[in-house]
Amino acid sequence: MKQERVLQFSNGIRAILHPAAGEVCCCGFAIKAGTRDELPYEQGIAHFTEHMLFKGTTHRKAWQILDRMGAVGGEINAYTTKEEIFLYAICLKKDYGRALELMCDMLFHSTFPQHEIESEREVVLDEINVYEDSPAELIYDDFEKLLYPGQTFGYNILGDVDCLRAMKTADFQHFMQRCFTTDRIVFFSMSSMPEKQELRLLDKYLKEIPDTSAASVLSERQQVKMQVAVRESINRQTHQAHVLYGNAAYHLYSEQRLPLFFLNNILGGPGMNSLLNNALREKRGLVYTVESVVNAYSDSGLFSIYFGCDHKDVQRCLSIVDKELKRLRETPLTEARLRAAKKQLQGQLAIASENKESQALSMGKSLLYFDYFESVEKVLNQIEALSAKQLQEVAKEVFHPDTMSLLVYGES
Repeated sequence: MKQERVLQFSNGIRAILHPAAGEVCCCGFAIKAGTRDELPYEQGIAHFTEHMLFKGTTHRKAWQILDRMGAVGGEINAYTTKEEIFLYAICLKKDYGRALELMCDMLFHSTFPQHEIESEREVVLDEINVYEDSPAELIYDDFEKLLYPGQTFGYNILGDVDCLRAMKTADFQHFMQRCFTTDRIVFFSMSSMPEKQELRLLDKYLKEIPDTSAASVLSERQQVKMQVAVRESINRQTHQAHVLYGNAAYHLYSEQRLPLFFLNNILGGPGMNSLLNNALREKRGLVYTVESVVNAYSDSGLFSIYFGCDHKDVQRCLSIVDKELKRLRETPLTEARLRAAKKQLQGQLAIASENKESQALSMGKSLLYFDYFESVEKVLNQIEALSAKQLQEVAKEVFHPDTMSLLVYGES
């Protein structure tokens, strides 16, 4: 199988094409525009824009957008993060051109009708209400608000209710003009379509898009300043206490990002044999859910541990977590433990690489930030090269008890 191909059009749009077997393809756009690019009165507009892309273009009404892929059994999806918006489709290879034309129409010809804004605003407000009823999810946003005070990085992705209620057509148009510039846009594709045919389609739909990179405000992104050692408790009437415990971590370009990702997988990754799952759930039955997460952004990073437990068990659980973190800081992994952990993570990544959707999205993000995509084989080799000493040094820095922050949803 051929390797992926990376190209750039004269208008600044970049593309990455990866050959993939099978009749199903996944293709889409990654845009380097997210919550952190919002102005103070725009809180929530990135996510709201993602919704509004489906609500009408100069060529289609909302129902025609939804029916375009649904009529052939395909799917079209989108999501928003702090730094990106993704729009992508999953469809049969024969419908690739249909998907590409539709997404180009949505990205470059959306009209943001006011009556659709009024209707979709209620959907977004309902989404916020659902989210606020889910403390295990909401606590992550409150934690970031605590660590990035007064900064766009601390904004809730879903937005501020008052800001959302005030948004009109012109607000979306201005946000798109400012942030959806061609230098911020990447097209990604995993398909078995012959390369010449794929390139003809890209030429047809992407080549003639006007170059808007001169209008980009990417360099104006606010520099992130993260607080450390912050401790706070919020009184919430929940059956459980919800706890988030974390620290500053490495940004996307750091060489230490992979060692931390490896440590995180051992500590509280998806495996049922993670250290925290064993210590808190399997051995003591103190929690149902415990996980650790690493978020690496373009110029910041955050490591966090989440668990939910009885209110009376919060301190006991934190003490156990601290003990596991201390062990990783002070005791190098044995050769046998290191070998087993490498085998586990390599297996997880190899299995995940078989998921076409997940792989395509990773490809798009990688091209946005690195201008290339590392093969799974290369990442597996990098994991193999990790040493116990290297991991211990990362643990000493990121798991340092003096800089860890804590947020608890509990009873007063």
